[in-house]
Amino acid sequence: MKTIGYAAQTAQSRLTPLSFERRALRDNDVAIEILYCGVCHSDLHMARNDWNASTYPVVPGHEIVGKVTAIGAEVSQYQVGDHVAVGCMVDSCQDCDSCYNGEEQYCRNGFTLTYGSPDRIDGSITHGGYSKHIVVREEFVLKVPETLDLARAAPLLCAGITTYSPLRHWGVGPGSRVGVIGMGGLGHMAVKLAVALGAHVTVISTSASKQADAMSLGADAFLVSKDAQAMTEAQSSFDLIIDTVPVKHDLTPYVPLLDLDASLVLVGQLGPVDGTDTSPLVFGRRHISGSLIGGIAETQEMLDFCARMNVLPECEMIRMDQINEAFARMERSDVRYRFVIDMASLQASQ
Repeated sequence: MKTIGYAAQTAQSRLTPLSFERRALRDNDVAIEILYCGVCHSDLHMARNDWNASTYPVVPGHEIVGKVTAIGAEVSQYQVGDHVAVGCMVDSCQDCDSCYNGEEQYCRNGFTLTYGSPDRIDGSITHGGYSKHIVVREEFVLKVPETLDLARAAPLLCAGITTYSPLRHWGVGPGSRVGVIGMGGLGHMAVKLAVALGAHVTVISTSASKQADAMSLGADAFLVSKDAQAMTEAQSSFDLIIDTVPVKHDLTPYVPLLDLDASLVLVGQLGPVDGTDTSPLVFGRRHISGSLIGGIAETQEMLDFCARMNVLPECEMIRMDQINEAFARMERSDVRYRFVIDMASLQASQ
């Protein structure tokens, strides 16, 4: 299948149009016309090779919503015309304990990224959703509930599941006291989802500049982390803190905010963090942990939950040819709170 997309050719280059071929349908494959694709901060990292793992050309995009255009001979869950979604994974070994337990993101043999990974069968490098079409193994395709707004649903496939998974794993529900550090693409979804789960939600930020936005998203309280008195008064007051900050930062101010046996969960930064005083951990039996997206079953659960509770990200729609400007704005934190590409603009931008 011939298709078109936007790709980075080097770590220094702008994204530009690229013509390439998707694989022919295997028996368990679903072919999808992409309608919308979210723009994730990790797309920028991969395009720039910030994690020293990029293979060029890179066609980013792992927040994909589209329509089925063809199915393989053994596909049973989808039909042509269905609205479907694809997230950060397109394959895994399907044969380890993690895969059996529905946690493909922790596949013992490594899952296949939607872009920038070798295909498990033919070794070709996967290309993502900044393109007109994609072909994905049936088990990694998700159903989009009819009541979800297709134009706003795409960021749920990364930002949504990345924050939903730890909320579910740590048992957040009515009466839970949840803190959210940072209020960008991940943070604003953490707020919305925690509120929908019934938690008392506090946004924790370095300044009061986002307080009005936090409250409009449903937060119950706002805590300025540079306010020493407020931070002291908030000690031992959270059952769970979701840390969405995507860059290296100091965890020390946040650990004392945790109650006994509570956890600070990192979902933003991949890489080193500044040194942390272990005393609050030892004396409060507190935990620092991490969480990676979610399994396919949990992602479907999240989509269904968002449809039922009317939880959607705040989005700014862009054309495909505006992607380089969008990347520049992301670096300046100039987005509220997620860019989504209208892929109908791709053909026109060639």
